[in-house]
Amino acid sequence: MTVFGFHASHEQIHPRALLEAVIHAERAGFDAAMSSDHFAPWSERQGQSGFAWSWLGSALQATNLSFGVVNAPGQRYHPAIIAQAIGTLGAMYPGRFWAALGSGENANEHITGEVWPRKELRNARLRECVEVIRALLAGEEVSHDGLVRVDRAKLWTRPEQPPALIGAATSVATARWCAEWADGLITVNAPVAHLRQMIDAYRDAGGRGPLHLQVHLSWSPDEREAFELAYDQWRSNVFAPPVCWDLATPEHFDVVSQEISREKLAEVVHISADLGRHVGWLEEYVALGFDQIALHHVGQEQRAFIDTFGAEVLPKLRTAG
Repeated sequence: MTVFGFHASHEQIHPRALLEAVIHAERAGFDAAMSSDHFAPWSERQGQSGFAWSWLGSALQATNLSFGVVNAPGQRYHPAIIAQAIGTLGAMYPGRFWAALGSGENANEHITGEVWPRKELRNARLRECVEVIRALLAGEEVSHDGLVRVDRAKLWTRPEQPPALIGAATSVATARWCAEWADGLITVNAPVAHLRQMIDAYRDAGGRGPLHLQVHLSWSPDEREAFELAYDQWRSNVFAPPVCWDLATPEHFDVVSQEISREKLAEVVHISADLGRHVGWLEEYVALGFDQIALHHVGQEQRAFIDTFGAEVLPKLRTAG
């Protein structure tokens, strides 16, 4: 049966309020949670960007939910530090934590002052980071000279069972590549045909493990308000790669998203006051075989969404499943 989780969007919500939201989500019937990991928001209107790893320790302690985080090792984060963070959370909360690894976005990574590499170099760097992280979680002493450098690193605190390292992808080609190294696949909502192609590419290339999906949605009892929430908070996020990878600052995203149509926004956010439509959209993703679906209401106020979906949407999805 598909697990339905709550997505904790650090770019939009103060970490104290986000902790309250995830506690409330568990009480309302959500089964799991996942977290973004940004240094900057996508828009100045979003206005937050707490440190995910500090928050994750609090959230795991405050709930009984399983948690995942989407992370980009290699530039902003040294892979040995990410391995230590994964290992510590895995040791403290066995079986409740996983990490999705991707090649990142310039908006978060440029802060180091290093050159933002071409996509093929970012993928190669990520692959090196994955190997370093796996070796450290296995208890090895690691030295490595490549696109990342590691000198005699060893983790002294490790979990008995290393947490899953999930591959993050939005394209068919990347999904196929993730099959080479990942313990599962995570992507975001997209047309059903595209998602089916991604899943098939991952599985056909030998990819195993769970399939995760993050779904962006906007709900309000009022249809116009549902659209206005999405337009205010998420119109900066409608751009396909390479634009979303390569822009550097929230100001850049705000400039290029000044004129976004409702149709364009609806391509990336499910917008409706009709709960039945949300159930229908989610049922299509369940039918594709996703093991875990994290719901991201793109508004900054979460309580009404949590209460309503916990009471009226999740039970219908579980019954259908």
